[in-house]
Amino acid sequence: MGEVFKARDTRLDRSVAVKVLPAEFAWNAQLKLRFEREAKTISQFAHTHICTLYDVGSEDGVDYLVMEYLEGETLAERLERGPLAIDQVLRYGIEIADALERAHRSGIVHRDLKPANIMLTRGGAKLLDFGLAKEAGIGAPISPSVSTEEKPLTGEGMIVGTFQYMAPEQLEGSAVDARIDIFALGAVLYEMATARHAFPARSRASLIAAILTTQPPSIMESQPASPPALDRIIRTCLQKEPDERFQSAHDVRLAMQWIGDAAPAAAAQSTRRGIPAVVAGVLLVVVTVIAVSLFVQERFRRPERRVVRASIAPPDAVTLAYDAPPELSPDGTQIVFGTSSATLSGAEQLWIRALDSTAARRLAGAEKGTYPFWSPDGKQIAFFADGKLKKIDVSGGPATVICDALRRHVHRSRAGAAA
Repeated sequence: MGEVFKARDTRLDRSVAVKVLPAEFAWNAQLKLRFEREAKTISQFAHTHICTLYDVGSEDGVDYLVMEYLEGETLAERLERGPLAIDQVLRYGIEIADALERAHRSGIVHRDLKPANIMLTRGGAKLLDFGLAKEAGIGAPISPSVSTEEKPLTGEGMIVGTFQYMAPEQLEGSAVDARIDIFALGAVLYEMATARHAFPARSRASLIAAILTTQPPSIMESQPASPPALDRIIRTCLQKEPDERFQSAHDVRLAMQWIGDAAPAAAAQSTRRGIPAVVAGVLLVVVTVIAVSLFVQERFRRPERRVVRASIAPPDAVTLAYDAPPELSPDGTQIVFGTSSATLSGAEQLWIRALDSTAARRLAGAEKGTYPFWSPDGKQIAFFADGKLKKIDVSGGPATVICDALRRHVHRSRAGAAA
């Protein structure tokens, strides 16, 4: 409904964005009302992640808004190049939720949250376009009204918002509240993590049916390394019933902050102790596995308890590999682990070490091996290398190819079944 131009504020010597309601739309009372509503709405906010309004006015019958000029790209443009990294999903998701929280606390529902209305800048995400915003909150319903979509302008009689990100109650024409923004946020987070729509469809009718009746696939199907907690957050936002969703943007923001803060907190604690974060994490896993194994053995097989202490250190001139963490043998007496070194042929190597010894033996024939695991009888070790799942005797020797493994991040249970 508007055109945006880059302009220069000569009084304050700064670049600004001028949004203009074209003269041919000035006769349309509804569009004019939306334009005025946007000005009144964003004038209430002074928030880091909401585009700032500087001025509003009319010149020669043309209404205009003067807003903060943002350098960057819209989230929709960024998603054309593929999904975002998980840390970026969390960062921008937290910022968008923070902006929605500010709007909702002021009694404002955005009603048109989508990637095209989110700008990515050096300073983070910025929420744009409050032209469909309405005063409401949970418990204070708004009725659906006629609307336009962004390109091209459509006819009268359409439901407010953009269909791909609309909550079921919007599509059904029911009274809605701030929780429709929570649903839209879930759809945006899903798209950020996968670069795919949460509810893909070939027609408007099939899209509406999908939103009303289906659940999107887990983001972990396309992003196996994504935190399960993030998938749960998105699924909660996308619940069909408003009462089953997060009840505020504040709660969504806190949930995402918890995920984002968990890893840095663990790394900071390890650093304070003078241990590299990756090595500390590997040692913690090894010690935990050893402790559980020894507890089970002593509880059910041995009348007397004994204390076992062990530490794992890589051989000289190599470092422990993050993608080949230590794996304990079925009988609990040996471990296999990976190392990396620019000075060794192939860079990545697998090693075997008895827990009662400090010397590790390089497993010849398992060069470039990652994610090793033991056979049930403890006589062979399987690993991933060169796009294949392979196995090799514990004593070493030529490795045998089991099958193709194009993705390195394969679920352990499936890999074990394949072996």
